Amino acid sequence: QVQLVETGGGLVQAGGSLRLSCAVSGVSLSNKARGWFRQAPGKEREFVAAISWSGSTTYYSDSVKGRFIIPRDTPKNTIDLEMNSLEPEDTGVYYCALDRKAFTERPLLDNYWGQGTQVTVSS
Repeated sequence: QVQLVETGGGLVQAGGSLRLSCAVSGVSLSNKARGWFRQAPGKEREFVAAISWSGSTTYYSDSVKGRFIIPRDTPKNTIDLEMNSLEPEDTGVYYCALDRKAFTERPLLDNYWGQGTQVTVSS
């Protein structure tokens, strides 16, 4: 069965950095877009970042642009997220995701079943 396990979260002070990792099993990531969402308590799920199936294009929400990066040099069964210059507003549960189909024109991130990893940024 498909499993997505997010790790790397924790408590960090504002201005600090974290690297999240998502281990994917039970499904191939080949030629599929992947990315990350996050959700703060009492708020809706928010798109954070994505990378196209080819790895040639990345997408970031305005709130994290210039601070977060999805590396392209990770193993095919992992989805990573580098987070720098963290702010209290970045606090939330982070979930990895991938596309259901390959070769999508742009990321859809319509497969997301992980439990998430908690990121807490103190001010």
